[in-house]
Amino acid sequence: MRYNAPIHRRRKMVASHLAEELMLKYNKRSVTVKKGDTVKIIRGGLKGHIGKVASVDTKKMKITVEGATTAKADKSQVAKPIDPSNVIITHLDLSDPWRSKKIEKGKIKRKRKIKEKKEEKAEEEEKKEEGSEKKMRGEKTESNEETEVKK
Repeated sequence: MRYNAPIHRRRKMVASHLAEELMLKYNKRSVTVKKGDTVKIIRGGLKGHIGKVASVDTKKMKITVEGATTAKADKSQVAKPIDPSNVIITHLDLSDPWRSKKIEKGKIKRKRKIKEKKEEKAEEEEKKEEGSEKKMRGEKTESNEETEVKK
């Protein structure tokens, strides 16, 4: 299915994971690789190499990284195609306004989720405090009433 996919779908398949600090910043695990992104190779013979993406080949679903080359028999250097799953993006190229807008949406959603979680925790803590205060006073709480009814 992957290699029979049309090119407009393959473009999304040429995606890579973000580095941990970018993942936390933008609330996204992976993003489509684009020319100009800085990546670090994490698998293969060129492991550890850091460079900018020179080109993205959606037809072959490979990327080329500046400085990631292999020697031919006549000693000339040629760019080595790398699978995007073998790299992590360390710096995003946000010169495209559409791309930066899409990525910022994830950042806003993350802030909203964090705020909601804090509010939920605060509400739960208030309920626990109220329940413990009622027990100390000897008052009946909802859970105590239910157990008495069952008896």
